[in-house]
Amino acid sequence: MKIAQIAPLTESVPPRLYGGTERIVSYLTDELVRLGHDVTLFASGDSVASANLVPCAAMALRLDANVRDPIPYYMLMLDRVREAADEFDILHFHIDQFHFPLFRPMAQRTVTTLHGRQDLHDLKPLYLGFNEMPLVSISNDQRKPVPSSSNFVATIYHGIPADLLKPDFNPRGGYLAFLGRISPEKRPDRAIQIARALGIPLKIAAKVDKVDEVYFCEQIAPLLKQPGIEYIGEINDFGKSEFLGQTSALLFPVDWPEPFGLVMIEAMACGTPVLAFRRGSVPEIVEEGLTGIIVDSMEEAVRRLPQALALDRRKVRRRFEERFSVTRMAKDYLAVYRALRRQARSEEHAAPPLRLQPVLEGMN
Repeated sequence: MKIAQIAPLTESVPPRLYGGTERIVSYLTDELVRLGHDVTLFASGDSVASANLVPCAAMALRLDANVRDPIPYYMLMLDRVREAADEFDILHFHIDQFHFPLFRPMAQRTVTTLHGRQDLHDLKPLYLGFNEMPLVSISNDQRKPVPSSSNFVATIYHGIPADLLKPDFNPRGGYLAFLGRISPEKRPDRAIQIARALGIPLKIAAKVDKVDEVYFCEQIAPLLKQPGIEYIGEINDFGKSEFLGQTSALLFPVDWPEPFGLVMIEAMACGTPVLAFRRGSVPEIVEEGLTGIIVDSMEEAVRRLPQALALDRRKVRRRFEERFSVTRMAKDYLAVYRALRRQARSEEHAAPPLRLQPVLEGMN
């Protein structure tokens, strides 16, 4: 099958450090190639992939000091995709909804994975106006705010390569971990409070976006001066394996409708249990008492953290392999691609056109 993957331009594919969407595009692209498909990746020029790379910006826009407005670069990329569209069986978009107006006439040959939160008020009229565009959610919770008339064809959980992060069943770090982004919705302050309440050291490996610099300086930086709290900044995949492998547990104290939470399965890949707050996708990803503990309050988090620390790390790793491998993710997407192709062929000979029924619902 000839497949186009259209990635965000903010980060390279894969990203050098933080970048969930670009990381998933990288894993999916390389796995589709490994499975024998002809894949073309539209991404920034500093991306690295086993697929055919079409550079649509010289480098990741976040790293280019000359870039002030990313929109023109996306317009140029979409024009390149449009010109080459007839070469592909399927066009897989990972860039929110930028492409909807341009690719509406060929909607049946596109699929759009929604990577971000969908509870924003102004998205509703957009989905109502383009309800023929096939959509994939990354958790069932993510799609709840989207109008029921939208064309969801699957929920496909993320997956990562099984050998990317090595499990450690006897960690000696003696610390708790917070990994991701310093932002109000990720609640690093909660992680600090939990660690301090139990007297366990906490290491924070996270990036600070420009929009969160004030929050970091005013709300978080003062908390980092407390005993046992260490901020180490952003880390790459190599550093992530040791960071998550040596920790006793990952703290995921989010306070927003988390669409997926890639760091949770990265921790599981290392055999590390997760203590997470019941928001968004968390109950779909964390299996209570098996791969982690889910809580509803700070009091409960402090009280139940010892339960998370006592979980069997070998079982955590085993469930990761069963549920969140990149091979499973790629095969789920291939099932969607093939269903869309069958639907497109049937529409050529049927009137009125048929509506694609969901083919995958939160694959385990």
